[in-house]
Amino acid sequence: MNDPRDYKLDLTSADQPNGKEESAAPANPFLSVMFACCKVYQRIYRDADGKHYQGRCPRCGLSVKFVVGDGGTDSRSFVVS
Repeated sequence: MNDPRDYKLDLTSADQPNGKEESAAPANPFLSVMFACCKVYQRIYRDADGKHYQGRCPRCGLSVKFVVGDGGTDSRSFVVS
């Protein structure tokens, strides 16, 4: 079967030699937060110094802060009320 298209799609990444993927860790770590106050989901990203995650409810502005530290949790999803 002939393909009449005159181009080829290259699915390899320009950043990754030979199309190899990096580790499974996200490039910009985030927490999944459900704000129960307004029933809204929001991603909260880690700050530049890596010491906490801080964000706000996109509707009512409720502020939350998650501190990164020893003895914490491995959970990535939270419900804030």
